[in-house]
Amino acid sequence: MDRPSVDQVRAIIGALYNDSDPNGKEKASEWLHELQRSVYAWEIADQLLRLNINVETSYFAAQTMRTKVQYYFYELQPAQYQSLKDSLLDHLCTLHSVSNAIVTQLCLTLADLAVQMPQWKEVVNDLCQRFGSSVERLPVLLEILTVLPEEVGSHHLRVGANRREEVTQELRASAATVLNLLTACVSQFPTDTNVKIRMFRCAGSWVTLSAFPPIEFVSSDLLQSTFKVLHEADCNDVLHEVAADFICNALYTSENLEKQEKLAEGLFNYVMMLPPAYEKAVQSEDFDRALNICRVFTEMGESFLPVIVESPGRGLGDLGTLTIILTCVKHYQYEVAEVTFNFWYRLSEALYKTEDEAKAALFRPYFESLLEALCVHCRLETDAQGIPDDCDEFGEFRLRVADLIKDCIFIVGSGNCFSQMYNSIVQQGDAVPWESTEAVLFVMSTVARNVPPNLEVVGHVLPVVLNLPSSLHVAVRHTSIKLVGELAEWIKTHPDYLDPILQFLLSTVQDPKLSSVSALAIESLCMACHSQMTKYFDVLAQVVVAADSLSISSDSYIGLLKGVCKVLEGIESKQLSEGLNSICGIHVTSLKQILSAPANSYPDPTLWLDRLAATFRYVNPKIENGTVHPALTVVEEVWPILSNICDKYRADLKIIERCCRCIRFAIRCLGKSAINLLSPLVSQMVSVYGTNPHSCFLYLGSILVDEYGDEAGCVPGLIGMTMGYRDLAIVFLKNDDVLGLLSSWESPKKTSVWFCFIQAFCGPAFQLLSQDKGMIEHPDTIDDLFRLCGR
Repeated sequence: MDRPSVDQVRAIIGALYNDSDPNGKEKASEWLHELQRSVYAWEIADQLLRLNINVETSYFAAQTMRTKVQYYFYELQPAQYQSLKDSLLDHLCTLHSVSNAIVTQLCLTLADLAVQMPQWKEVVNDLCQRFGSSVERLPVLLEILTVLPEEVGSHHLRVGANRREEVTQELRASAATVLNLLTACVSQFPTDTNVKIRMFRCAGSWVTLSAFPPIEFVSSDLLQSTFKVLHEADCNDVLHEVAADFICNALYTSENLEKQEKLAEGLFNYVMMLPPAYEKAVQSEDFDRALNICRVFTEMGESFLPVIVESPGRGLGDLGTLTIILTCVKHYQYEVAEVTFNFWYRLSEALYKTEDEAKAALFRPYFESLLEALCVHCRLETDAQGIPDDCDEFGEFRLRVADLIKDCIFIVGSGNCFSQMYNSIVQQGDAVPWESTEAVLFVMSTVARNVPPNLEVVGHVLPVVLNLPSSLHVAVRHTSIKLVGELAEWIKTHPDYLDPILQFLLSTVQDPKLSSVSALAIESLCMACHSQMTKYFDVLAQVVVAADSLSISSDSYIGLLKGVCKVLEGIESKQLSEGLNSICGIHVTSLKQILSAPANSYPDPTLWLDRLAATFRYVNPKIENGTVHPALTVVEEVWPILSNICDKYRADLKIIERCCRCIRFAIRCLGKSAINLLSPLVSQMVSVYGTNPHSCFLYLGSILVDEYGDEAGCVPGLIGMTMGYRDLAIVFLKNDDVLGLLSSWESPKKTSVWFCFIQAFCGPAFQLLSQDKGMIEHPDTIDDLFRLCGR
């Protein structure tokens, strides 16, 4: 780029903001970015700031100056640092009232310069002398002092750790000066909201350095005025928020109790006087103030957590902290309660590590209260329609509640929690709102998987769930079905419930709104009670066959297949083969119909391929030596279909991947019993990979190596594949070294066969990877080729 004139730059900035043509704006933006990367930008930006033509031009100049200091500071010689510093200070003096955005950019630039300029000593004193004597310039001073500690840690600056530590120590040495400045601001501007906002932001930035003298800071007017703001019910919303931010930063700093004990004690005393302010915010339905104070309570709890656990009820370990945090959990808005979640997680983790049952018992009542409050927050709206959506905002909150309960439940005990929820419903009597019932069932389902087998209250809950009227809100029925599935392990030890539960689920699975969750519940029962459910296999197989008419989602259907296959494993070998045929029959028939479609028609077979793959994946029967694998007949029937699909859809990566996946699970299912399929399979791989080098064939090849690499009887079949791939490799590579490697084919050793097998795959793979951007666009080929070679 040639050196542009100031007028030229002004014109292009004007085009960026005012040109109605999008192409013109884009070209202007690109040109200005190029200017910022050039060495001319230093002088151009300085000139534009001095001219101060308009806000847009000055902002671009300030932003350019910051970009140069951040990323291109190396372009300057040390002798130029002082003039740059003086220039930036001058710009701040003249532009302090033009625009906050411009001032912020210049302050950040000056802060970045201070971090990178070792020659600039006593930065804080220098800035205070320059800007502290004028009320008009005070906001600039506070802004610079706010960003200065923050920029020390900026990863954008090319500064080493030693220099950063040096700057940090210099700032700490000046902390008393900053504290005195902020304290003076409190007395001089008691009613100026804007100054107080800047003051608290600055204090929040400096307190993170752990630099303020603890005793002076705790007794300072600054801290007192901050808590006074938190107590005020009618102060500015932004002011209240930044005051809370400041206190949270101070509490975070006090976490290091060995060095900050005085600060921690002072903050603790101040915070423990805040509950009335919180109650006032709740009563006036001031959500933002309640949220701010809740953040303060929670930060105190997290900062003093080690003391709370190690010395509960003493000093900073006062359990009143848990009480006030629980008050926040009980707020009518779940967003406030959610602020406390990390505290409860960390508390439960700390108690778990103590392995002290007596200490856990001390905290148990607090966690029981937490569970009750969370249950209330999980209630759906009274006028809610349909099944709760896990993907909306409230649904995601309920999932986070479930995660928190699972993390904390060891303190209360799953059985106790289950009983606690049941008793809460019983105590409400007959007139329980449906949303309360659903919330209780939701919490129950969260812990049901781990309830002890001797928990009698489950026996009281199940009959109620199994006899819920069909007229009840669908959300209650949906959650109750989920609860049944989660109780599968308990049901395993109480098989008398199996028959009524299965009848219940076979009924609900026919309801389109409940079919998917019912299928998942059936899966859970099958996985836990598979040995007891073999007598129900025929009924389960009918559900699998009829699933498409039952509105079961794809994921739920795969889960149902997994469970039914687990039950199938416990059936005798002959019946197992027949059962597998009955499960796979619908999929095989559908694939045959797809293949019989007109030649120019390409229906999507992935749904049926996925279902077949799932069946082969989850059927793992125990096979005695000398017996025929019960899945062999099914696989032999399926193989020609899969082969034809590979031929017809060879150019469609998605379908070929699904087909290879199905073959892979079939091979894994049969193991050595699939040896007769090896020859036609490898022939198919040679044929398709030669014209369409899909990486899934490399992965499938690695499966063959894994399954049959040590089988001498498999060598002839693999030789056929290797011969085909050898020819492809010769055509594609035409390399003397490769041809020399392939000549090892004549060796009688099996290792040579496998070596040639690998080389055969390399031909088409290398051709694919040698294309323009081949390595970038085909990472899967690289992964699968290395996996194959490794095996």
